[in-house]
Amino acid sequence: MKITLLISTFNSISQSYYTILKDKGYIVDIVYAINDTQIISEIDEFKPDIILCPYLKKFVPKEIYNIYDTYILHPGIIGDKGAYSIDNALRENKKQWGVVILKANESYDGGDIYASVDFKLRDTTKSSIYRNETKIASIKALEILLHNINNITFKPIKQKQTSMHTQLTQKLRSINWQEDTSKAIIKKINYSDSFPGVLDEILGVKCYLYGACIEDKLKANNPKEILAKRDGAICISTIDGAIWISHLKEINMFKLPATYTLKDKLAGIKEHRIPLIFDKSYNTFHEISVDIKDEIGYLHFNFHNGAFRAEQCIRLKYAFLYLKEQVKIIVLMGGDDFFSNGINLNILEDSKKSGEDGYSNINAINDLVKSIIFAPEVITIASMKKNAGAGGVFLALACDKVISSNTTILNPHYKSLGLSGSEYHTYSLYKRVSKDIANSLLDECLPISSKKAKDINIVDEVFDIDSYDKELEQYCLKLLEDEDSYDDFLWQKEDYLDENKEFINSCKDKELKVMYDEFYKDDSIFHTLRYEFVYKICPIQTPKRLKYKG
Repeated sequence: MKITLLISTFNSISQSYYTILKDKGYIVDIVYAINDTQIISEIDEFKPDIILCPYLKKFVPKEIYNIYDTYILHPGIIGDKGAYSIDNALRENKKQWGVVILKANESYDGGDIYASVDFKLRDTTKSSIYRNETKIASIKALEILLHNINNITFKPIKQKQTSMHTQLTQKLRSINWQEDTSKAIIKKINYSDSFPGVLDEILGVKCYLYGACIEDKLKANNPKEILAKRDGAICISTIDGAIWISHLKEINMFKLPATYTLKDKLAGIKEHRIPLIFDKSYNTFHEISVDIKDEIGYLHFNFHNGAFRAEQCIRLKYAFLYLKEQVKIIVLMGGDDFFSNGINLNILEDSKKSGEDGYSNINAINDLVKSIIFAPEVITIASMKKNAGAGGVFLALACDKVISSNTTILNPHYKSLGLSGSEYHTYSLYKRVSKDIANSLLDECLPISSKKAKDINIVDEVFDIDSYDKELEQYCLKLLEDEDSYDDFLWQKEDYLDENKEFINSCKDKELKVMYDEFYKDDSIFHTLRYEFVYKICPIQTPKRLKYKG
């Protein structure tokens, strides 16, 4: 079967659909929804059997859905219609939500329903719901759709005759600092997360607010006072306590850590430090924490959008070095929504010395990777329960063992951003796969599923998302069952590292030699591609790497 994915951008759910369909043997072509003429032209050229729209912000032209069976994924339950569905569900304190796949027609979200999957709605950010529960439900819905369209006895469900849900304006999202409690403010920021955000004014700067969490200890007499800063975030007083805001986005700009946006306006605000590895004994902003159980250290690093600033890499490295003296196994857990996506491009775009800061960032993450590779005292495990991209994939490959969930998507490449990459990947990747496979992954710049990753030996085990945490714990405990086997593994690891230390470091040195020019040269394509990525510039055509090549 030939399937077109008609999308507005190649996001996590679009990538999930792409990899699942490819793994099943379908012929898949991607079309970006740029304008009606281009959409019609590309689809007519490919002539698909069906069209799937896992993430589409544009109305499907009638010239398409009248000819081709076109199915749209909507992130809402049966009867829900309109944009910002998850925003509304969180705002209205829904306990259950879901996704539907409906057939495109002339009515917005009004077509017949061919699949629906519900899930429990957590009290968290909209983007976290989208990247986790919505993605998982969407994958299940795809399986149901494929079964139903091949079942001649199946009859679709009629969409309910309901009106569009509330159109959430900035007026409805806005914060009243004199009346809203900490909980109410966090809720507004959470359901507006990612896009469009909550527009406010902080110290005279009009900006959107992101990454809110409660603070238990710091307080002030008046609301909206800046009480402290920590690791890029700011603490703001409320009528009943205080909250932390990790990121801000000025109008027509891009998202940055709050302290980067406010800069010298924070003069005199003290850095309110917490331990390197926070014990989570009270509520406050933290990025690095650990859970120790049965001589296993589960190291969490919840960096915003999985992007690593240089100083975050340094802190994580020292957390790792400290932890390896306390346990026998270290499991790198990543964050709530991503394992890791490598270096932080927004910081580089903001920098007046992007070459210098980019080179510092890549060296900092390399130092982190080096500490993981050269750790003969412990067994290291990368737990990629969530998606990973670019240097984040190769951070995982620095570990002795690599585990992923069955819904994880990996993007093991750099070139789509004009970089050759480092993170010791010319050692770790080529150690696991053949040269041809490695070069194909790096050059084609396409996502792969965890199933594909296991088939080619990038990951060692794939656990079901519904039982992932339990299976991960059992896997770690099994490594500790036989003390002799554990000791033998470490002895062999130490011998291998001693024998190959020079070669491993030479791989990194060669990588950096190429990357130096990519960061520093004014005519490097990296600067253009980084700008387009950070500012989310819409492409003028579907990227060629995503087109079916026959």
